[in-house]
Amino acid sequence: MQTAKNLFGYRKYWAKRFGTAPFLPMNRAQMDALGWDSCDVILVTGDAYIDHPSFGMALVGRLLEAQGFRVGIIAQPDWRSAEAFRALGKPNLYFGVTAGNMDSMVNRYTADRKIRSDDAYTPGAEANRRPDRAVIVYSQRAREAFPESTVVIGSIEASLRRIAHYDYWSDTVRRSILPDSKADILLFGNAERALVELTHRLAAGEAVSEIRDLRGTAFMVPRGWAPQPDWVEVDSTEVDAPGPLIRHPDPYAMEPEKTVDPTPATTEDVQPVRLLGRPARRVDRERSVVRLPSFEQVKDDEVAYAHASRTFHLESNPGNARALTQAHGERDVWLNPPPIPLTTAEMDGVYDLPYQRAPHPDYGDAKIPAWEMIRFSVNIMRGCFGGCTFCSITEHEGRIIQSRSERSILREIEEIRDRTPGFTGVISDLGGPTANMYRIACKSTEIESACRKLSCVYPDICENLNTDHSSLISLYRKARALPGIKKVLIGSGLRYDLAVRSPEYVKELVQHHVGGYLKIAPEHTEEGPLSKMMKPGIGSYDRFKEMFDRFSKEAGKQQYLIPYFIAAHPGTEDEDMLNLALWLKKNGFRLDQVQTFLPTPMAMATTMYHTRKNPLKRVKRDSEEVETVRALKTRRLYKAFLRYHDPENWPLLREALKRMGRADLIGNGKRHLVPSFQPAGTGQAREGQRRTPPGQHARGAEAAPVGRGTRSNRQRGFRP
Repeated sequence: MQTAKNLFGYRKYWAKRFGTAPFLPMNRAQMDALGWDSCDVILVTGDAYIDHPSFGMALVGRLLEAQGFRVGIIAQPDWRSAEAFRALGKPNLYFGVTAGNMDSMVNRYTADRKIRSDDAYTPGAEANRRPDRAVIVYSQRAREAFPESTVVIGSIEASLRRIAHYDYWSDTVRRSILPDSKADILLFGNAERALVELTHRLAAGEAVSEIRDLRGTAFMVPRGWAPQPDWVEVDSTEVDAPGPLIRHPDPYAMEPEKTVDPTPATTEDVQPVRLLGRPARRVDRERSVVRLPSFEQVKDDEVAYAHASRTFHLESNPGNARALTQAHGERDVWLNPPPIPLTTAEMDGVYDLPYQRAPHPDYGDAKIPAWEMIRFSVNIMRGCFGGCTFCSITEHEGRIIQSRSERSILREIEEIRDRTPGFTGVISDLGGPTANMYRIACKSTEIESACRKLSCVYPDICENLNTDHSSLISLYRKARALPGIKKVLIGSGLRYDLAVRSPEYVKELVQHHVGGYLKIAPEHTEEGPLSKMMKPGIGSYDRFKEMFDRFSKEAGKQQYLIPYFIAAHPGTEDEDMLNLALWLKKNGFRLDQVQTFLPTPMAMATTMYHTRKNPLKRVKRDSEEVETVRALKTRRLYKAFLRYHDPENWPLLREALKRMGRADLIGNGKRHLVPSFQPAGTGQAREGQRRTPPGQHARGAEAAPVGRGTRSNRQRGFRP
């Protein structure tokens, strides 16, 4: 893998003389108090400003401050006019625009497209403090406020929309966020490297339109542009030939195969999209670009979309990924390869910056739920090599684990102990996207750099993956031994198929770091949906549960596993949900909050949902069809199976069981799933009730979750 300049190896900008700000300023009075006449960079975010490394604006702001730049923050501005974007004046270098730690659409809407009544990233959990598609709206307002300013976009929202993508909320394929936002450049993933270099180069006088060589960036260029004349363009079909692609009705249905002739029909109502494979050429990967099917192709042809999605994910390893380009009309969206992961020393430098570890004083005593959730937790790593198809972490943070040093983590625990008000001696989490991938990596850097697998742990754990948990065990033991620390809990989601490889780790975890309950995510019990999720079979859960129960008993503790499951994931059929419900009842689980599959942009499961094709395999005209649940009633039924114990769901379940020929499961005995009686005042028919469309207030069955280990936290990230 390529090397990169040290993140803290740049000569500091002249404004370093102003020193460190107690909090980054949010208004002109605070700028005046710091002696600033202007800001070099103004960061715009959809979240409240909390000066803590778990919140992207603070992390990026403090990183740029450490480089010598004056950074101001406009948090949750009123987007209805440009006035709020003039609060700090015109930035000398650029506006850095993000939606916040979460995608604004995921933040505002449930999986049933109902608007949420609260926002965990807002003081008082107040709703409606950010617009839909916040990056686009904020970028346009910033440009309106100061037309000549440079606009840089980033965050999870921008990362997942860097190419043409299916948008669940409008049920359409939308183009890249770049032309819609009119931004000058997009920084994707954990973009500290690109951000720091871009800022220094802009400060040195380079035009943003000339900065085209930064990894982890995307931008618009003229059709057919390349960095140098000797670059080679490779058609995506040479990477992974999909075969002929046919536009089809309803709105587009593929024409049935009539002959072995691969040439598509040429009638007026069947328009072929030709992506014909050619013999692979040997070209220099570092001087080649893969051309994806254009926006115009993928918006009209699901097979072209699925092929583009598969190609995109195959080109995601920073060790071997090539640049990508995708036509949008007369211009191309150009994506440079992903950023080089940070070293441990660089990770330490980012997390050791002088954060106040508190919300900005302007918020007074207002409660901010996301802050309350993480105030006593520590992020020890980033990235995930699990490759779960429904998860956004891989597309955003990458598959290579980037870990902090033990010393840096222990120092932050001591900071929490000594500086955070209300600390009682309990650390709520040592984790990240997953709890137990700390310092786990491929045994060979050469193999890691060449690998193109979508997951290191599916269908089985790769023989080249080092599953040693000794570093994490050592960290846990040293953390709980610190003076003033009563207990260290683990709240992040646990990869239990990895954990069972280390009984010593499971014992340490169960006997010292579980507060009665441990959350894990089998997601399902049946092979159909599990194979489309790229998740292990329920046998791995059973092995972990056996170890969990045994070590809990040895410690004399009564502790419980709390499993999470997803309803209506692509690949799920009625029988799958029924079998899951029977498993839940057999094992005595009565789930409270449940999760219905939410298609987020660019995730591979979203591709399955939109196209009914499986991008985990080579996509062809006649390749595997994936069962996809779209009807609202069916999605509600599948959610009802997860809450089989709720009387409100019994009428719907009885109807479904009769239709499935399983009326034998209706009755009042232990072997039955739902009773035959209905308690008074429950389960009233709702078919005649008016459904609340997106954009109107209604409370969904799902809460907006926050914190490590929860589903929405797979959206965590941010970065401009």
